[in-house]
Amino acid sequence: METLSELFRAHFGHAPTRIEALSGAGSNRRYYRLHGENQTAIGVVGTSQDENRAFVYLTQHFHAQGFAMPELYAVSHDAMRYLQSDLGTRSLYDALSTARANDFAYGATEEALLERTLRALAHLQVEGAKGIEADRLLTPRRMDARAAMFDLNYFKYMFLRAQDMPLDELKLDDDMWRLACDLCGTPCDTFLYRDFQARNVMLDAAEKPWFIDYQGGRLGPLHYDVASFLYQASAHYPDALRARLVRAYVDELATLTEVSLAEFEQGLQRFVLLRTLQVLGAYGLRGIVERKTYFLNSIPAALDNLRALLEQDVCRPYPYLTEILQRLTEIDINYGIQG
Repeated sequence: METLSELFRAHFGHAPTRIEALSGAGSNRRYYRLHGENQTAIGVVGTSQDENRAFVYLTQHFHAQGFAMPELYAVSHDAMRYLQSDLGTRSLYDALSTARANDFAYGATEEALLERTLRALAHLQVEGAKGIEADRLLTPRRMDARAAMFDLNYFKYMFLRAQDMPLDELKLDDDMWRLACDLCGTPCDTFLYRDFQARNVMLDAAEKPWFIDYQGGRLGPLHYDVASFLYQASAHYPDALRARLVRAYVDELATLTEVSLAEFEQGLQRFVLLRTLQVLGAYGLRGIVERKTYFLNSIPAALDNLRALLEQDVCRPYPYLTEILQRLTEIDINYGIQG
């Protein structure tokens, strides 16, 4: 805490008058709001130098390009703490709370916010990637087949294994490798946010989206972030809304690079499958292992997404993976702890 106060003093010229701890959701980083005489800042205490340095680099890179990211004020000598501008308290997730409470009835206001965010994402992915020094990103620095296997194995070991389900691991690995190659066989030089979700988008007074928590970003396919955003398990976006938002995103993307709506939609579903499995892996670690309520309560919705993908035959080229996932959706899993 003392180091954050020193960073605040170095930047603003006086010590903070008050420091309040903020919730960190699923992250192990610790967040604080530091109050000064007429200003506030967000202080972050990280657990990984590499992760913090990636955040610092990307923040400087994107801020210099004029993207809506926090401004970096100061960084400690060991890179374990840093101070950034305060983007307020209202996230996109908060702005959608009324719709969630109203049985996920997303109206015109909510749709406009979602569309504005996705259009901003397209620019970040394409224009923001220009000039990125890949060797300053966290490893793996590119989303290739090997990196996709990390996500798939995350699901296998952190969620699937928790069900004590008998399986042929070699056959499963063969299918997962085929899926990974189908997803990431072509190298991409666009920016992949990695954890693009409504909680990581802040809204200012003019409802402009600002992006946070992108330290895990890398170079990779555009589809991944769109899948992460639109298929967030707890959001329950209706299919018709998703379809309109995909069209709006591709419409914006077409102003930046050559893209076909039909081809993009075709590739998107496999990334939705990958992201759904990766998310279940995260819920396994954060929920089943660490017993964090939000993640435990999110498991049923993620399994619903998986059932829908199986009904759409997305897994058809991967028969053994299909069999395992089908069995997974049929067993009684009750990890939720409401409240």
